[in-house]
Amino acid sequence: MLREIVVIDDDKCNGCGNCVPGCPEGALQIIDGKARLVSDLLCDGLGACIGECPVDAITVEKREAVKYEENKVMANISKQGENTIIAHLKHLKDHGETVYYNEAVVYLKKNNMRVPDLDKPRHQAGHAHAGGGCPGSRTLDFSSDKDDNGGNDNTGKQPSELKQWPIQLHLVSPNAPYFQKKDLLLAADCVAFSMGNFHKDYLKGKSLAIACPKLDEGMDIYVEKLTSMIDDAMVNTITVMIMEVPCCGGLLGAAKQAVSLSKRKVPIKVIVIGLKGDVLSEQWA
Repeated sequence: MLREIVVIDDDKCNGCGNCVPGCPEGALQIIDGKARLVSDLLCDGLGACIGECPVDAITVEKREAVKYEENKVMANISKQGENTIIAHLKHLKDHGETVYYNEAVVYLKKNNMRVPDLDKPRHQAGHAHAGGGCPGSRTLDFSSDKDDNGGNDNTGKQPSELKQWPIQLHLVSPNAPYFQKKDLLLAADCVAFSMGNFHKDYLKGKSLAIACPKLDEGMDIYVEKLTSMIDDAMVNTITVMIMEVPCCGGLLGAAKQAVSLSKRKVPIKVIVIGLKGDVLSEQWA
C-alpha cells in the first residue's frame, strides 16, 4: 500500500543511535554503524524519531510499504516493560491516532496486561544530553575510568569490570570505540546472574554484548552486527558464554554464522555455564 514511512539518509547518519529509543515501536536499529529501518510494518510513519536525530538524517516519505500492524508492534514492545508501552501509547495519543491507540488497548486487555493511565503524573528522570535522545542507548566508553593496575584482593567491595555502555546487542553500535581491535565477550542474558565471578574472571579486559536467543527478535540483525564487529571493528577474539539450556545455543550459532560471513576469521571460544553457575565446558569452537 502507498503510505508515509520514515527514510534515513545514509550520508548524513553518523550512527549515534539517538533515534533507536526515540522509536518505541522498535522499527529502528543501528546496523553497520548506521540507523536502519528494520521493518516497515513496525513504522507508523508519524516520525517521532525525527526530533531525536542531531544531523537531520531522518525524514518521512510516501512510498509503497507493507501495512503498519499495531498488534505486531504491541507483541514486540510488550516484552520491553511498561515504560516502553507507555511511550508508545502516548506517542499514538499525541498524534491523534485513535484507531491504533484503541487497537493497542484491546491487545493489552486481551493479554491480561494493565492499561496505563496516561493522565496520571509520572516521575520523569532527566533526559537532557548533547545530541538529544535517551541516554540509555548513548555510546559510552569509560575504560579510562577503570584502574587496571589497582589490583583486587577479593576482599570488600567487588569492583565492576564493565567499561562501556550500552551492552544489549540490539543497542550497541558495531563501530563503537570499545569494540575496536578488542576481545569480544558475547554473553547470554542469564550468565552474569548465574556466576558470582563473572566480572573478575570473564568480563575483565573484554568488551561486552549481551543477548537472549530465545526471547530477542531479529537474530538476523545480530548476525549482521557481529559480522560488522569482525570486519569493521576488527575484534580479536569472540568468547561466547551461554547457559546449558538448549535455547542458548542460538547465540553460539549466530557467532559462528557471523564468522562464516565475514572477510576475516577470528577464533571463537564457547563457555557453557550450568544453572548453578558452574562451568560445564570451555573450548574453542
